[in-house]
Amino acid sequence: MLDFIIMGENKMKIAVLSGKGGTGKTLVSVNLAAVADESVYIDCDVEEPNGHLFFKPADITSEKISVKIPVVDETLCNGCRICVDLCKFNALAYINKQLKIFETICHSCGGCILFCPAKALSEKDKTIGEIQSGTSENVSVITGILNTGEASGIPIIKKLLDTPSGGKKITFIDCPPGSACIVMESIKDADYCILVGEPTLFGVHNFNMVYELVKFFDKPHGAILNKCLEGDNPAELFCIDKNIKILGRIPFDTEIGTLNSNARILVREHPKYRELFSALLQIVTQEVRRETVVNS
Repeated sequence: MLDFIIMGENKMKIAVLSGKGGTGKTLVSVNLAAVADESVYIDCDVEEPNGHLFFKPADITSEKISVKIPVVDETLCNGCRICVDLCKFNALAYINKQLKIFETICHSCGGCILFCPAKALSEKDKTIGEIQSGTSENVSVITGILNTGEASGIPIIKKLLDTPSGGKKITFIDCPPGSACIVMESIKDADYCILVGEPTLFGVHNFNMVYELVKFFDKPHGAILNKCLEGDNPAELFCIDKNIKILGRIPFDTEIGTLNSNARILVREHPKYRELFSALLQIVTQEVRRETVVNS
């Protein structure tokens, strides 16, 4: 039945989000990708990617990612300071009759070059990170890695999401935690968003941020509740109050914690977890299909 659902659909991109780290976003996205017959896993958490620790991909290839940053020709610069006033990131300063460019906070907008009346500024390439691609059994694993200290991982995320799927029909996007610009970029082209929640008041506060984000982008979405215990679950109550569809629940389980902390993929370790995530994947793909019909 699962094969029929996936193969009967067009290619689908499913983004997995959480309002904070440690909620279970990577746990969910890694295991959903692993339980599918074939899939692509894209780790957009470029500041701290860890999906590859679980998949341990083979045949890794690497591509450096660069951005354009300004460089000044001091013989042409007349000290007008137009570029300094233009830059909203304070990446330029005119000190002791010399233009200073602070590369680590430059956002590569190109405005200073465009508006320089003396044509004293040009561009050069600066490497900000890399993309690593490999395979792990049935999964194509694509990881973005941002160099320490860089201002933004958005150029890497854009390149990640442009990577061809190689004919595989389902792609899981492991988003950065939170709701900042890099998360917005990660979900921009997603067909469906999974919000991962945990049963704490603090977790619900952050869960609400990503809920507001997917609503703003008008993305179809549902929730997977992790670390579920008996009794009241603030995340579940929040979903009921906001009419968020609960796709499934993952129990609080010390075995899950042990396997996860040892970077083991649950669905490759025990049949009960394969059954759990197979059921979750079937529900998710059914939801994507339903949303596609509704919006067509």
